[in-house]
Amino acid sequence: MADWSLQALLAEMHNDVQLRLATARTAFGNTGAAGNGSDRAWIELLNTYLPKRYEAATAYIVDSLGTFSQQVDVVIFDRQDSPFVFYYQGQMVVPIESVYAVFEAKPTANAVLLRYAQKKAASVRTLRRTTLQTQQPGRGQLTKPLAPIMCGLLTFETDWQPALGFEFEKALEADLGKGRLDIGCIAEHGHFTYDDNEKRHKLVTGMKPATSFLFNLIEKLQIMGTAPLVNVEAYSKWLAK
Repeated sequence: MADWSLQALLAEMHNDVQLRLATARTAFGNTGAAGNGSDRAWIELLNTYLPKRYEAATAYIVDSLGTFSQQVDVVIFDRQDSPFVFYYQGQMVVPIESVYAVFEAKPTANAVLLRYAQKKAASVRTLRRTTLQTQQPGRGQLTKPLAPIMCGLLTFETDWQPALGFEFEKALEADLGKGRLDIGCIAEHGHFTYDDNEKRHKLVTGMKPATSFLFNLIEKLQIMGTAPLVNVEAYSKWLAK
């Protein structure tokens, strides 16, 4: 044990992350399967390194009103306390209350894709979330505040030159409302995150992008805490229809 090095362990982790993404990019190239290949690469990566209470998958999201999102490339959702996740004709459907984060994942970032990711983020955030009150000793019934759902973008490359320059930042800042992208990674070049205190995006070039993004994501998930309790009764009413 005395010969072990934390620096070496973290370097090896980064090498593994980069190798997984590089292999996926090379394997799928510019073929028609590139889009699906990129989201599978990120899903595999997240399921390898995120704590086991989380699961990442391609999925649809539904709320208790029966409203469905479009298919989302990468959904990070709770599997520890969520009472149900639906599987229908080979597709996964996750209740909105169980969702922590959603990502658009494609091989290359450009203005069209970024705007599409913002629209997808807005569509998810408009879904209705239920929650239940919990009994707290000495405090009575409390309703846990709903943490904002994180939305982001994951790609290998970008069409912008420079990759994380003014034009990229301008595109991110175009929607700071329901379509805001909070976190993301351009694996070959850098990563970004939205700073709530400064009300702007921070763009970081280099710095082992994919691994830095992963650590940043885990930190944000820790701050969010557990997913809200699902009001199962709100969903069960559909059994009577």
